[in-house]
Amino acid sequence: MKIAVLDIQGSVVEHCDVLDKINGVEVVKVKNIEDLNDVRGLIIPGGESTTIGKLLSWYSLGNEIVRRVQKGDLALWGTCAGAILMAKEIEGDDKVQGLKLMDIVVQRNAYGRQLDSFECKLNFEGIGSVPAVFIRAPKIESVGTEVEILSQYKGEIVAAKQGNMMVTSFHPEMTDDDKVHRYFVEMANML
Repeated sequence: MKIAVLDIQGSVVEHCDVLDKINGVEVVKVKNIEDLNDVRGLIIPGGESTTIGKLLSWYSLGNEIVRRVQKGDLALWGTCAGAILMAKEIEGDDKVQGLKLMDIVVQRNAYGRQLDSFECKLNFEGIGSVPAVFIRAPKIESVGTEVEILSQYKGEIVAAKQGNMMVTSFHPEMTDDDKVHRYFVEMANML
Protein backbone atom coordinates (compact mmCIF):
# COMPACT_ATOMS: atom_id res chain seq x y z
CA MET A 1 0.00 0.00 0.00
CA LYS A 2 1.32 3.45 -0.92
CA ILE A 3 1.59 5.96 1.91
CA ALA A 4 2.94 9.37 0.94
CA VAL A 5 4.60 12.30 2.61
CA LEU A 6 4.10 15.78 1.19
CA ASP A 7 7.61 16.68 0.05
CA ILE A 8 7.60 20.45 -0.31
CA GLN A 9 8.85 21.60 3.12
CA GLY A 10 9.21 20.27 6.66
CA SER A 11 10.07 16.97 8.38
CA VAL A 12 9.72 14.80 5.25
CA VAL A 13 12.74 12.52 5.75
CA GLU A 14 11.81 11.72 9.35
CA HIS A 15 8.30 10.53 8.36
CA CYS A 16 9.70 8.52 5.44
CA ASP A 17 12.23 6.82 7.72
CA VAL A 18 9.47 5.65 10.09
CA LEU A 19 7.20 4.48 7.25
CA ASP A 20 10.06 2.60 5.57
CA LYS A 21 10.21 0.27 8.59
CA ILE A 22 6.51 -0.72 8.43
CA ASN A 23 5.86 -3.94 6.50
CA GLY A 24 3.58 -3.61 3.50
CA VAL A 25 4.10 0.14 3.10
CA GLU A 26 5.55 1.65 -0.06
CA VAL A 27 6.69 5.19 0.73
CA VAL A 28 6.06 7.91 -1.85
CA LYS A 29 7.18 11.54 -1.75
CA VAL A 30 4.58 13.91 -3.19
CA LYS A 31 5.65 17.07 -5.02
CA ASN A 32 2.99 17.18 -7.74
CA ILE A 33 -0.49 15.83 -8.50
CA GLU A 34 0.85 12.83 -10.45
CA ASP A 35 2.72 11.65 -7.33
CA LEU A 36 -0.68 11.12 -5.65
CA ASN A 37 -1.63 8.32 -8.07
CA ASP A 38 -2.60 5.14 -6.17
CA VAL A 39 -1.69 6.74 -2.82
CA ARG A 40 -3.99 5.63 0.05
CA GLY A 41 -2.62 7.92 2.77
CA LEU A 42 -0.85 11.28 2.80
CA ILE A 43 1.07 12.92 5.65
CA ILE A 44 1.45 16.69 5.74
CA PRO A 45 4.57 17.07 7.89
CA GLY A 46 5.53 19.66 10.43
CA GLY A 47 7.38 22.67 9.10
CA GLU A 48 6.24 26.23 8.49
CA SER A 49 2.49 26.33 7.84
CA THR A 50 2.48 29.62 5.90
CA THR A 51 5.18 28.32 3.53
CA ILE A 52 3.57 24.90 3.07
CA GLY A 53 0.19 26.53 2.40
CA LYS A 54 1.68 28.76 -0.30
CA LEU A 55 3.52 25.84 -1.88
CA LEU A 56 0.35 23.69 -1.90
CA SER A 57 -1.24 26.42 -4.00
CA TRP A 58 1.90 26.98 -6.10
CA TYR A 59 2.13 23.27 -7.03
CA SER A 60 -1.69 23.03 -7.48
CA LEU A 61 -1.80 20.23 -4.88
CA GLY A 62 -4.23 21.73 -2.39
CA ASN A 63 -7.41 21.33 -4.45
CA GLU A 64 -6.52 17.75 -5.43
CA ILE A 65 -5.86 16.77 -1.82
CA VAL A 66 -9.18 18.28 -0.74
CA ARG A 67 -11.01 16.51 -3.59
CA ARG A 68 -9.50 13.09 -2.75
CA VAL A 69 -10.10 13.43 1.00
CA GLN A 70 -13.71 14.51 0.51
CA LYS A 71 -14.23 11.69 -2.01
CA GLY A 72 -13.07 9.31 0.72
CA ASP A 73 -10.25 7.54 -1.10
CA LEU A 74 -7.35 9.31 0.67
CA ALA A 75 -6.53 9.30 4.37
CA LEU A 76 -4.85 12.53 5.50
CA TRP A 77 -2.69 13.15 8.59
CA GLY A 78 -1.26 16.52 9.53
CA THR A 79 1.50 16.81 12.12
CA CYS A 80 2.06 20.23 13.72
CA ALA A 81 2.04 22.59 10.69
CA GLY A 82 0.03 19.95 8.83
CA ALA A 83 -2.63 20.12 11.56
CA ILE A 84 -2.79 23.89 11.12
CA LEU A 85 -3.26 23.50 7.37
CA MET A 86 -6.07 20.97 7.83
CA ALA A 87 -8.05 23.09 10.34
CA LYS A 88 -11.27 24.77 9.26
CA GLU A 89 -10.28 27.75 11.40
CA ILE A 90 -6.94 29.17 12.52
CA GLU A 91 -7.49 31.43 15.51
CA GLY A 92 -6.23 34.96 14.94
CA ASP A 93 -4.42 34.19 11.68
CA ASP A 94 -5.53 34.91 8.15
CA LYS A 95 -2.11 34.52 6.47
CA VAL A 96 -2.14 30.71 6.20
CA GLN A 97 -3.67 29.34 2.98
CA GLY A 98 -5.12 26.22 4.59
CA LEU A 99 -7.11 23.30 3.23
CA LYS A 100 -9.98 23.93 5.70
CA LEU A 101 -10.91 20.24 5.83
CA MET A 102 -11.22 19.24 9.48
CA ASP A 103 -13.76 20.66 11.91
CA ILE A 104 -11.20 21.98 14.39
CA VAL A 105 -10.00 25.39 15.53
CA VAL A 106 -6.24 25.71 16.10
CA GLN A 107 -3.93 28.34 17.50
CA ARG A 108 -0.46 28.49 15.88
CA ASN A 109 2.71 28.28 17.99
CA ALA A 110 0.61 28.07 21.15
CA TYR A 111 3.20 26.04 23.06
CA GLY A 112 5.85 28.71 22.61
CA ARG A 113 8.92 29.34 20.53
CA GLN A 114 11.62 26.90 19.40
CA LEU A 115 13.37 27.29 22.79
CA ASP A 116 10.19 26.05 24.51
CA SER A 117 10.25 22.67 22.71
CA PHE A 118 9.74 19.62 24.91
CA GLU A 119 9.14 15.88 24.90
CA CYS A 120 6.64 13.96 27.01
CA LYS A 121 4.59 10.74 27.11
CA LEU A 122 0.93 10.85 26.09
CA ASN A 123 -1.92 8.38 26.24
CA PHE A 124 -3.20 7.95 22.67
CA GLU A 125 -6.66 6.40 22.22
CA GLY A 126 -6.46 2.88 20.83
CA ILE A 127 -2.65 2.77 21.08
CA GLY A 128 -1.63 3.46 24.66
CA SER A 129 1.43 5.45 25.72
CA VAL A 130 3.42 7.24 23.01
CA PRO A 131 6.35 9.65 23.15
CA ALA A 132 5.55 13.09 21.78
CA VAL A 133 7.84 15.93 20.71
CA PHE A 134 6.37 19.45 20.73
CA ILE A 135 8.18 22.06 18.59
CA ARG A 136 6.39 25.42 18.18
CA ALA A 137 3.25 23.29 18.36
CA PRO A 138 -0.32 24.44 17.75
CA LYS A 139 -3.10 23.93 20.28
CA ILE A 140 -6.36 22.42 19.14
CA GLU A 141 -8.70 24.92 20.79
CA SER A 142 -11.97 23.19 19.92
CA VAL A 143 -13.41 20.35 17.85
CA GLY A 144 -16.70 19.79 16.07
CA THR A 145 -19.23 17.10 17.00
CA GLU A 146 -17.89 14.67 14.35
CA VAL A 147 -14.32 14.88 15.68
CA GLU A 148 -12.93 12.23 18.02
CA ILE A 149 -10.31 13.34 20.55
CA LEU A 150 -7.39 10.89 20.48
CA SER A 151 -4.96 12.47 22.94
CA GLN A 152 -4.59 15.33 25.41
CA TYR A 153 -1.70 17.04 27.16
CA LYS A 154 -2.56 18.71 30.50
CA GLY A 155 -6.23 18.78 29.49
CA GLU A 156 -5.59 20.31 26.06
CA ILE A 157 -6.36 18.45 22.83
CA VAL A 158 -3.21 17.45 20.92
CA ALA A 159 -4.53 14.70 18.61
CA ALA A 160 -7.89 14.22 16.93
CA LYS A 161 -9.57 12.27 14.15
CA GLN A 162 -12.51 12.97 11.83
CA GLY A 163 -13.40 10.21 9.39
CA ASN A 164 -10.38 9.67 7.14
CA MET A 165 -8.44 12.60 8.64
CA MET A 166 -6.14 12.83 11.67
CA VAL A 167 -4.11 15.63 13.22
CA THR A 168 -1.40 15.70 15.88
CA SER A 169 0.04 18.87 17.41
CA PHE A 170 3.21 16.96 18.16
CA HIS A 171 5.85 15.18 16.06
CA PRO A 172 5.74 11.35 16.38
CA GLU A 173 8.30 11.12 13.57
CA MET A 174 10.94 12.64 15.87
CA THR A 175 10.90 9.55 18.12
CA ASP A 176 11.80 5.87 17.73
CA ASP A 177 8.17 4.83 18.32
CA ASP A 178 6.12 3.96 15.21
CA LYS A 179 2.71 3.37 16.85
CA VAL A 180 1.07 6.58 15.60
CA HIS A 181 2.32 5.92 12.06
CA ARG A 182 0.96 2.37 12.24
CA TYR A 183 -2.38 3.80 13.42
CA PHE A 184 -2.46 6.05 10.35
CA VAL A 185 -1.50 3.22 8.00
CA GLU A 186 -4.42 1.22 9.40
CA MET A 187 -6.74 4.22 8.82
CA ALA A 188 -5.61 4.31 5.17
CA ASN A 189 -5.97 0.54 4.86
CA MET A 190 -9.64 0.78 5.89
CA LEU A 191 -10.56 3.04 2.93
